[in-house]
Amino acid sequence: MASIGATAQTVASDDSIVQQKLQEATIIATRASKTTPMAYTNLSRQSLQAINYGVDVPYLLLQTPNVTAASDAGAGIGYTYLRIRGTDPTRINITTNGIPINDSESNNLYWVDMGDFASSLGSIQIQRGVGTSTNGSGAFGASINLQTEAIPSKPSLKIDLSGGAYGTHKETVSFTTGIFANHWGVSGRLSNIGTQGFIRRARANLNSYFLQASYFSDNTIVKFITFNGFERTYHAWDYATREQMDTYGRRYNPSGKYTDDDGNTAFYKNQLDDYQQQHYQLYWTQHLPKNLIWNMALHYTYGKGYYETYKTNRKLYEYNLQNPIASRSDLVRKKNSGAHFYGTTFSLSHTDQKMTAIIGGAYNHYIGNHWGNVLWARELGGTLDPIPEYYRNRAHKHDFNIYERTEYELLHGLNLYADLQYRFVDYKMYGPTDEFNGPDDQIRFNFRNKFHFFNPKAGIFYRITPSHTAYLSYAMAHKEPTRNDYEAALWGPEPRSERLNDFELGYRYQSEKFSAGINFYYMFYKDQFVLTGEQDDQGEMIAANVGKSYRRGVEITAAWQPFRWFRWDANVSWSHNRAKDMMVSLDNTSAPYNLGDTPLPFSPNVVFNNALAFKYKGFNATLRTQYVSRQFMTTTGMKSYDDNGKNVSLVLDPYCVSDLDLSYSFKQLHFCKDLTLGVTVYNIFNKHYEANGSAYTALRMGQNGHAEGYQDSDWNSYAVFSAQAPAHVMAHFSITF
Repeated sequence: MASIGATAQTVASDDSIVQQKLQEATIIATRASKTTPMAYTNLSRQSLQAINYGVDVPYLLLQTPNVTAASDAGAGIGYTYLRIRGTDPTRINITTNGIPINDSESNNLYWVDMGDFASSLGSIQIQRGVGTSTNGSGAFGASINLQTEAIPSKPSLKIDLSGGAYGTHKETVSFTTGIFANHWGVSGRLSNIGTQGFIRRARANLNSYFLQASYFSDNTIVKFITFNGFERTYHAWDYATREQMDTYGRRYNPSGKYTDDDGNTAFYKNQLDDYQQQHYQLYWTQHLPKNLIWNMALHYTYGKGYYETYKTNRKLYEYNLQNPIASRSDLVRKKNSGAHFYGTTFSLSHTDQKMTAIIGGAYNHYIGNHWGNVLWARELGGTLDPIPEYYRNRAHKHDFNIYERTEYELLHGLNLYADLQYRFVDYKMYGPTDEFNGPDDQIRFNFRNKFHFFNPKAGIFYRITPSHTAYLSYAMAHKEPTRNDYEAALWGPEPRSERLNDFELGYRYQSEKFSAGINFYYMFYKDQFVLTGEQDDQGEMIAANVGKSYRRGVEITAAWQPFRWFRWDANVSWSHNRAKDMMVSLDNTSAPYNLGDTPLPFSPNVVFNNALAFKYKGFNATLRTQYVSRQFMTTTGMKSYDDNGKNVSLVLDPYCVSDLDLSYSFKQLHFCKDLTLGVTVYNIFNKHYEANGSAYTALRMGQNGHAEGYQDSDWNSYAVFSAQAPAHVMAHFSITF
């Protein structure tokens, strides 16, 4: 465990202390405590705001252990991706005050829909591994618990402004009334973030707001929260080949490319993703006799949007279109979705000197609609009127879980931990898909799967001395397939649910000036969904079940503050991530071939973070560095393939990137409480690197009986890369009244 920054706000009175504790109690059920035997990191509001100048949440977590991030636009805004211990985003459980916010079908959280949400957070806890029992989709590599900011005791108004390279800007206005009439409090935020993107045309415009109102009494808090995110983003998820980067530059974006009627290369101007989400959350926290705390929340989320894409030389029957002259055409399609997600979460906790016991759970229901339209087709005369619909399907998902967690001090300093969860999932999809098996054979969804999961966890935490602690834990987790998993399996066997056994062993040392920790983990999977390296027609990464696989490693953290004006933080993760007896189909034989143990894609063996912070009066300077080792992009374990005599890489090369923050804060001026001016230089040493990509290579049996890279057909072998921005600058200004 590591804590970065302060973990509590300073409050001014006994009443405000009670109110603070009540607000924090709303998320106690899903968070690890200081005696919970697992690896976790806490990020305070103070540490988040020190680096929150417009980039999405994944980039704010980069200095925590075993975390990597990537940005389609190349500058940390728009479509951004987070991986922890090599686990892809669809297997990371994310909650806000205990309410699940992963999309129920994709199990992903699209941070582009949560613009500037970090400005409304009070803290973040990242649990690596299975973690505690939580609500929503299963945690298969990590859990991220977002706690929204508590309403402070005094009123304030804050303005944050940022601006810099690639037309990037951020404007945020936030306010709080403080606690008034001894019982009430209101706070809110209004934000706009925009960028043209390092990648050409990868512009993004993110508008959002956050509003909360609370009622407090001696033992009760009722809080209403609503927030909205609206994004409009140009596609940049197709990425570019090395050859395209060499020819057109690292900023090249192939998305939307087509040839116009005059034979000129052009890019479709409306190659856009347009989506908005509206969230409503109502919380009730009640202190009861005998040290009992009751928490309950109701929530509703409505999302709607579309993305528009120019497609070249498409078969018309795949869009339920006909033309007696032409069977193919360039066209523009629009894929739409609308979703309702609602439910409740609850917990009852008891704490005394020896024990903390929590019983909790949740019930959630998701309704999703998906449909597609063709707006324009060249061979059908251009704009279509009326606009035809070529598929429409619907999904329902019921998700129920209940858990009981106990931490008990058996002997002085020796705590036992037990956590038992039952989870039930009922998932069904029905209706025509956008896949065709021929001119008159449109494939339909028609399934309903029910899953019953039992997830036990147990551990021991031992405080050897006040400075030395150790822990050991075991946890099991299960997870259902996602919508993308079912779509990828339309032509093959139905996907299977996953199971994870997670073993964690750790030690921590804490003193006044120095702290350190080491955590060993072994995560053994059955039927883990592993990214194949490929993308589907929508730009989503494709995953497939592998029989047995594992992730094992060690995570070391350290922090040293010998003087008030200097602090050093560092962490390093070494890991070994493998699929066992990886089976692949060969192009020139129907029999599968066993490649043996192969590296898991997008799972670096080494992730190293280092931060040097200097403070003198109002001046702050921080140099942050991250090193990420080589990452394979396919499940074959191949580093490259030969394409027409050219050696094409199938890996992401290692990279080391540093950012420099400089700022000066003026306190208690005549006209304001705080004023801060600063500048951040991202990638200060101008490293040219790629943090994401996709790849595919077919295999064939060679004369020596071993699988070899397939060379005979260009169209089914590729590798594309997501280039990240070189050195660039962001200036920032903040004032609090």
